[in-house]
Amino acid sequence: MINYVYGVAKPDGLTLGMPGSGIYLDQMLGRKEATFDVRKLHWLGSVDQRDLMLYMKADAPWKSIEDILSSKEAPKCGSTGTSDLTTIVNNILEETLGVKFQEVRGYPGGIEIDLALEKGEIHCRGTGITTHFAREPYFTWHKSGFDRHIVQTGAKKDPRLPDAPVLIDLMDKKKTPATSRNVAKVLLASATLGRPIMVTPGTPVDRVALLRDALSKTFKDPAVVEEAKKARLDLEVLTGAEVERQIRDVMNQPKDVIERVLKLSQ
Repeated sequence: MINYVYGVAKPDGLTLGMPGSGIYLDQMLGRKEATFDVRKLHWLGSVDQRDLMLYMKADAPWKSIEDILSSKEAPKCGSTGTSDLTTIVNNILEETLGVKFQEVRGYPGGIEIDLALEKGEIHCRGTGITTHFAREPYFTWHKSGFDRHIVQTGAKKDPRLPDAPVLIDLMDKKKTPATSRNVAKVLLASATLGRPIMVTPGTPVDRVALLRDALSKTFKDPAVVEEAKKARLDLEVLTGAEVERQIRDVMNQPKDVIERVLKLSQ
């Protein structure tokens, strides 16, 4: 889809795309399918930014990151595959803190992973904080004390996760080097960029501005805001300019960071 918007669609502002937020990784890692340049696309804005978390069965033997670090046995975390949020969280924790996990891949989706957790097949999963507080089975889990929250990735502690340490504080405590911090930054952008919307390079500046304004007004519309509240979804919006800044920033990485991201993403 993004190849079509980038290289085939007319630059008239009439063809929009909403790719996965990790699309920049396809370009950064040199995947042959990526015939686009994310820095040349016109980004209109984004919604659904997601700070991430790792949760675990409360009866699992590990109560904290420190427990996992000192354990001879690594917790089993479920995922769908290499682009799963579990994989991203686990890769970040391994890179920045040296935490090891056994990743059990191949589940069809998040529902199946949570069922596996309930059955005791696995111990943990990574996901978005918003998702974890928006639906079942998490409402029931939180009432019964089924799960424990191990770590969160936001810039500051989410009030819904008072007992889960923030990654940046753990990195400061462990004195994580700059290269590893940049690797985490690159990987986390796939969540914090949310669901970005873009148009074709070369679209007239006035049309880009018009589309950005329309998108911004849509997410402020009372009916849209009310619908988001009913679904327990956060409706924080990134402007097009903010998306472009994040894209440029995350793509401007030294060779050693990109090589490390590539190794972790395989």
